[in-house]
Parts: sequence; structure tokens; C-alpha cells
Amino acid sequence: MMLVENLTVHYGGIKAVNGISISVPAGKIVTLIGANGAGKSTTLNAISKVIPMKSGTILYCGEDVTRLGYRQMVEKGLVLIPEGRHVFPDMTVMENLKIGAYLRRDSQVRADIDHMHELFPRLAERSNQLAGTLSGGEQQMLAVARGLMTKPRLLMMDEPSLGLAPLIVKNIFSIITGLNREEGLTVLLIEQNAHAALKIADYGYVLETGTVGLEGSGAELLKNTQVREMYLGKTN
Repeated sequence: MMLVENLTVHYGGIKAVNGISISVPAGKIVTLIGANGAGKSTTLNAISKVIPMKSGTILYCGEDVTRLGYRQMVEKGLVLIPEGRHVFPDMTVMENLKIGAYLRRDSQVRADIDHMHELFPRLAERSNQLAGTLSGGEQQMLAVARGLMTKPRLLMMDEPSLGLAPLIVKNIFSIITGLNREEGLTVLLIEQNAHAALKIADYGYVLETGTVGLEGSGAELLKNTQVREMYLGKTN
């Protein structure tokens, strides 16, 4: 579905991403793991056009989308849920969900809101509550649901478990895998919890200071000694 070749991103004179190439097959979950500062978030932000790329090529569904803007990428179904939730705090939960469907022109918005309420019952309970008054876990649920309201073909997620309780993390990862298996949603995931990410991923890339250091199936990387020592906190 997406092929990124030789992606380079500079912050001033610093090469934050230095020639990264990754492939995201349709209907699969692909994860990027690595230490803080490895270039994971920069990679997703550049792909989605939140920040400019210095060089490289992005092919999406066979089309060269390298020069497209953020809105055009969303219109084509490539959607980023950024790190830090970023809900609209002075709008209600329902209004946030509707904002997710802003670019849509189909008649299924109401049905999809109902579907989000089924996936995240807590959001249904707090439909008229201001998003800024939700707990951290509830805001993350809302951020995911709002992203899904865009009807993405490829959903990119940046640290969905950051700062959340284990039970909420388990729920969000369960929903991600369910959407992938039942609805064929393609997912590109950044996750500090490397074990959780690799456990659900079909394929993974290990980023090291702006480059791809290792790659392989999720199962292979879980067993890799170097990955276990550096990112999983155990070697047996």
C-alpha cells in the first residue's frame, strides 16, 4: 500500500532522518521501534506532511504522493493520530468525532459515530462532555476514534499507549488488532512499548539515529537477541 524510499528530514543542520526506506503492505500492521530520538515520530510526521521532507519518495497505492500536502493525504485515506492526543479541549466528545469526518461527503457519518461508541463505550457515556475534562486514557480513546472517523485506508499511530494504564493500553491494542483483522485496516504504528508493538505487528523496523538498523517480522524481532537486550529489557 505504501512504499517510502530514502526519506531524509533535516532540522536545521541536523539529519533527524537519514535515508529511511520502509514498506507497508495492505492489510498489515507494521511497527517502528527504537530509542527516543531515533527518528520515529519525525518519519511519520514527514510521511503525513506535518513537517517537510528534505528528500525521498513516497508511493501510496501506486501513486507518487511525495509532493502532496497534509489535507490531500487525508483525503486519500492516509491519516496520522499524533503523539500527545491533541483533542479539541473546548469541544465535546461528539463534536470531536464529527470534526474527524469533516472532509467526508458520504451518508455514513452517523453510523460510524455509533460504531465508535461500540468500540469505545466510555465515549458514548461522555458524548456531551468537554474533551479537555476527560482522563488521559479517555482522551487517547477519543483521538483514536476521531482518526477512525476519517475512514482511513492507512492509519498511522504515534505512541498510542504513552502514559496510559496497562488495562487501557491493552484495550486500545485490542481494538487496533480487531480493526486490522475484521475490517482490513492497514496500520503503521510507533510504540515505545516495543514488546506490545512487535506482538501484534506483521513486520517491524528498528530505527537507530535516523536509519533502519534492523527489520523483520514481528515474531523474528521479538526473538532477536539485540532487540531483546536494547528494547525488551530481557534476554531469555
